[in-house]
Amino acid sequence: MTRIRLSILFAMTVLAIGIASYLSPKREGLSGHASGSPPFDGPLSNATVSFGEWMTPVDRFPNVSLPTANHHELIPREATIKAGGTVNFIIAGFHNINVYADGTQPEDINTALTVPVTQPPGPPLIDDPNNRIYRGLDPSLQPRDRVEVVHFANPGRYLVICGVFPHFVNDRMYGFVRVLP
Repeated sequence: MTRIRLSILFAMTVLAIGIASYLSPKREGLSGHASGSPPFDGPLSNATVSFGEWMTPVDRFPNVSLPTANHHELIPREATIKAGGTVNFIIAGFHNINVYADGTQPEDINTALTVPVTQPPGPPLIDDPNNRIYRGLDPSLQPRDRVEVVHFANPGRYLVICGVFPHFVNDRMYGFVRVLP
């Protein structure tokens, strides 16, 4: 009799813990990950920017990405979000995202500071650390099409450039993220 009672008590305890866990509020983050802020949603919580685009007609099958078929532009030229929001940069082509602090202008970028791509051949990448708050992945090591999502915590107008030297210098590939309070 005692064994049956203990088994029933154990089963009920496990069931109660399971129900309590299911009904308890969910944690906002995982241990070791940046988190702690409340969920952010609604209008202007997120924007999407096309970072380059494939012009048509073009046949990229099976996996051909002709550089001449890529248009070096940010669309829209200025995205608007609220502080705490994110921007999805949809990268099409050989591009490198660099975000600079509020108030930085294109003429403030020192294009004499460059680094080579990790896997040649490829044009140099702009490496001006002054006021840079985000530098994206080295495009020589990435697929031509990818997404990088960047968080903007504070209000301001942030300069976003393509760090591929000829794209910024020759094609003026840059735009802005306006972050509202």
